[in-house]
Amino acid sequence: MPAITYVDLLIAAGLLLINGVLSVVWHLGLERPLAIAAVRMTVQLLLIGLVLQSLFELSSPIWTVLVLAVMGVFAGYEVMARQDRRFSGWWSYGLGASTMTFAAAVVTVFALTTQVRPEPWYDPRFAIPLFGMILGNAMTGVSLGLNALVTAAYRDRPAIEAQLALGATRWAALRPITAQALRTGLMPTINAMAAAGLVF
Repeated sequence: MPAITYVDLLIAAGLLLINGVLSVVWHLGLERPLAIAAVRMTVQLLLIGLVLQSLFELSSPIWTVLVLAVMGVFAGYEVMARQDRRFSGWWSYGLGASTMTFAAAVVTVFALTTQVRPEPWYDPRFAIPLFGMILGNAMTGVSLGLNALVTAAYRDRPAIEAQLALGATRWAALRPITAQALRTGLMPTINAMAAAGLVF
């Protein structure tokens, strides 16, 4: 497999530059966040490349789980950072992080032990990329779902409080909002499944 050259990297950077120019021309205000995201991505990829090289040589279940946990923590932070409104306290962070990490861990272990079957089954060359792909896909749905839930709860706060005052349980008062948030969060997955053969 040929190595990535500096020319390849410059072409990729040129595509980001085009997006930045379009943001300036159309007054989108995205040039600064785009530049920060590009720098963060570059630094993260360089550092993670060094870490993964050492990790692949060790092939330790403890280090593999530790890396997966760190990935889940960062994914939870990114989900929380994209919310228009947030839960108070640790709810805003913990709900997204725990949901994504649990789902990604279950699917990763299932795939490693039944389909991929590397030897050993926790081989970081398979476990880490697989977990990362599942976690990355889950981030979109969880982020959309949480944002829809909290935004709708804030918007409909008087109606929710009225139902609670009339004796409704909190689950009954939040049921319509929760259902809509779940529909919103599951939409990316449903779209991906519907177009799996022809698009993906």
